[in-house]
Amino acid sequence: MTRSRRKGRNIDGILVLDKPDGMTSNAALQAVKHVFYAQKAGHTGSLDPLATGVLPICFGQATRFSQFLLEADKAYEATIRLGVSTDSGDADGKVLETRQVPELDEAIWESALSKFRGTISQIPNMFSAIKVDGQPLYKLARQGIEVEREPREITVRSLILREHAGDEVRLGIRCSKGTYIRCLAQDLGDELGCGAHVTDLRRVSSGPFDIESAVSLDQITALAEAQDFATLATYLLPVSTAVSDLPEVTLPHLSAHYLSQGQPVQVARAPTGGLVQLFSESKDEPVFLGVGEIDDDGLVAPRRLLSGNDTK
Repeated sequence: MTRSRRKGRNIDGILVLDKPDGMTSNAALQAVKHVFYAQKAGHTGSLDPLATGVLPICFGQATRFSQFLLEADKAYEATIRLGVSTDSGDADGKVLETRQVPELDEAIWESALSKFRGTISQIPNMFSAIKVDGQPLYKLARQGIEVEREPREITVRSLILREHAGDEVRLGIRCSKGTYIRCLAQDLGDELGCGAHVTDLRRVSSGPFDIESAVSLDQITALAEAQDFATLATYLLPVSTAVSDLPEVTLPHLSAHYLSQGQPVQVARAPTGGLVQLFSESKDEPVFLGVGEIDDDGLVAPRRLLSGNDTK
């Protein structure tokens, strides 16, 4: 019995979606996949249904580099309500406690915020997708079951008070992967002695992609319905943009061939070490190969290459 061929077009590239409110990340992925009639696609870091903003969608060969986007820093604009604690840490949750919001001056804010900058430990909320014994925590929480969660180490690179009016606060946050903004809001509310929860959350950047380069689901759906596929295609970014924040190394044609066979090659004037994006020289513009890693001797070894990439 022969296996049926997968449905959809074989396309490569990245779409930076501005995920709408009220939609899960997976539902957004499936909607985008349908618009492009794509055979293979995946997103690069879930957003809560409440959250909006940057959700990179990788198609085809771009999925080979999705891990680099999953590992990348993220930035958010969060609106937080003080004085009300909910079980989920957001506005969709059940209210657990209401407390009076104290007078908060600039010094109090800075003292509180400073405790959440840098590398800190965070205990995930029960209403999260982390799995315990194969079960997502949020499914257990909906059954009224609470289990012990291990603290996770995260890094908050920037935490800025944008605005404070009454019981509403707006924060700017840049953080490492795995940071739960709802937990950050809850912990900050506890530090201030009044509790807090997130009422609005917008991801404004993910790795090299920011909100200015994002397109809405309504926009691409309208283009598909109008059969304006030429304009629709302009929103697909090259696969190489997934790692565009890495240093570039362009290899001579022969070196690129050896590297595509899995062999480390010498690189002239190479960066001192670390991951790099690799290109091969060509008559027109350099051709993207993938990601390599440079050792102390100036040798670059392949780490993640486009599939079937042989430059001979």
